[in-house]
Amino acid sequence: MLKTDSLQPHDYIEQHKLRLSYMPWLFYSLKEKHLLWARPWQEAIQAQWQSLETVTLGKNVFIAPSAMLFAEPGRPIVIGDNTTIGAEAVLHGPIEIGSHVAINHHATLDGGRKGIKIGDRTRLAAYTCLYAFNHGMQAEKPVMSQAVTSQGISIGADVWIGAHVGVVDGVTIGNGAVIGMGSLVTHEVLPLTKVAGNPAKLIGQRT
Repeated sequence: MLKTDSLQPHDYIEQHKLRLSYMPWLFYSLKEKHLLWARPWQEAIQAQWQSLETVTLGKNVFIAPSAMLFAEPGRPIVIGDNTTIGAEAVLHGPIEIGSHVAINHHATLDGGRKGIKIGDRTRLAAYTCLYAFNHGMQAEKPVMSQAVTSQGISIGADVWIGAHVGVVDGVTIGNGAVIGMGSLVTHEVLPLTKVAGNPAKLIGQRT
């Protein structure tokens, strides 16, 4: 059993960092005494990513230290103001993310060659997967030997994508749409609609 009388201020800060990594929206409600360590912590993380990868970050961004950003030349990642990237998320460019967007823990986004675009104020819940590429599947040769294609994925503003949702290459999701938990999105989703299922189908309207 952990003895609380043996804990030091450093222990509480490390636990707070862990909490923020999995619940990054809490970063924006930190008290000034916590921002004294949180701001330099985030500045160091973000400076490292911008020095190692082709990453452009807006103002007041939060990136969990365990998130992975891979953006080799020609596959940039651009992240807008006040956007959060949660723990264990994996982003491979090209990806363009708007402002006030939340990418929650364990999300995976791969832009393929054509890229992923996400509008302002959109929410991607935990374990969301977006893959903007696909393999050839002809029977005459192994999948590993076939060409990879990419059309890109476009997600509008104010979209809510539930946990464990998959979005395949070539999909467009309109502004204000809602995708139910556990769905697989294989076709266009119109603005302000609610879809769910595998494959995802219309279940209602936000209006």
